Amino acid sequence: MMYEIIFYGRGGQGGVTAANILVLAALKQGLYGQGFPFFGAERRGAPVLAFARISDKPILRHGMFYETDILLVLDRKLIDIGVTKRVTVRDNGVVIVNAPHNYKIDLDKLSLEGKAKIYQVDAKKIALEHNLVVAGWPVVNTSMLGAFSKATGIISIDNITNAIREYFGGKIGEANAKAAYQAYNELNLLMEV
Repeated sequence: MMYEIIFYGRGGQGGVTAANILVLAALKQGLYGQGFPFFGAERRGAPVLAFARISDKPILRHGMFYETDILLVLDRKLIDIGVTKRVTVRDNGVVIVNAPHNYKIDLDKLSLEGKAKIYQVDAKKIALEHNLVVAGWPVVNTSMLGAFSKATGIISIDNITNAIREYFGGKIGEANAKAAYQAYNELNLLMEV
């Protein structure tokens, strides 16, 4: 089994860091992982893609991909403006959106190859509650990793939070780990299509 995962966010939200932490968590789970970003001269706030692969066997495939098993959208406005349509979610895929509980997703703004489960977590609210703010921006990446753990079951929340603690260390690591646990517990299934 190999899963290809895309983090679609904005510069400054921590999507690239999330991909790296996910790979570290995969290693802790006894899996193989690969993570890498795609961005050019983007600045804070510009759309950014980060990619990860997780597998139970060594990963021989390299390079970017635009068909994914799991899509994590760190800013719901990327769906609203149609940017996420550039990525196709494979049949039986998972979409996890950082959005408030009253968010109504427009499925026409997503490219779904078949069946999909669409989840929602208010990662922005969680980041603010844990004071995870850099330069005025709530950093939602670790909350999204907690949601990933619950939605997919691929990597345990303990391995996610241990990887977060190891990556950041100290008080920052602990605050981010708590945010991941909270998101794990607050994840909602919006719909199955």
